[in-house]
Amino acid sequence: MTNDQKKDFAKLLYIRERLTQKEVAERVGANEHTIGRWVKDGGWEKLRRSLLVTKHEQIAALYAQLEAINELIAERDEKTANNKEADVISKLTAAIRNMETEVNLGDVVEIGMEFCEFVRQNAPEKSGDVVTLYDSFIKTKMKR
Repeated sequence: MTNDQKKDFAKLLYIRERLTQKEVAERVGANEHTIGRWVKDGGWEKLRRSLLVTKHEQIAALYAQLEAINELIAERDEKTANNKEADVISKLTAAIRNMETEVNLGDVVEIGMEFCEFVRQNAPEKSGDVVTLYDSFIKTKMKR
C-alpha cells in the first residue's frame, strides 16, 4: 500500500470510525507520530467534529433543487423550461444519476464498518477475525 493510500485509509478510520490515533496507526500499519501529523496537517479533527453530509442527504438536496425548478416552470403560463433551466435540470439529473450509481472506496469502507459493528454486537468472539479480514480486504482494494 502506498503512503497516500495509507493516509486515505487512516483518514476514513479516524473520521468515520472515530478510532484513536494509536488504533488507526495499528490498523493502517503506520507510525502513531505520522498519524498525528496527518491529523494536524489535514484538519481531520475539524472534519471529525463536523456533521458530515452523507451521500443520501446530498442526493435528497439535488432532488429538492430539481423539484423547485420544476415547480417554478409549472407556475408560469409557458410550461417549458428555458435554456438556462434546461441546462440546470440536465446537470442536476446527471449528478443524481452519478451519485446513485457510483460506489467508491469510502462507500465500501462505510458499509464494512457497519458490518464489523454488527459482528461486534452479535458475535463478539468473531469480531477480531472479521475486522482483520476486512482491513486486509480494504488494503487489497486500495492497491488497485
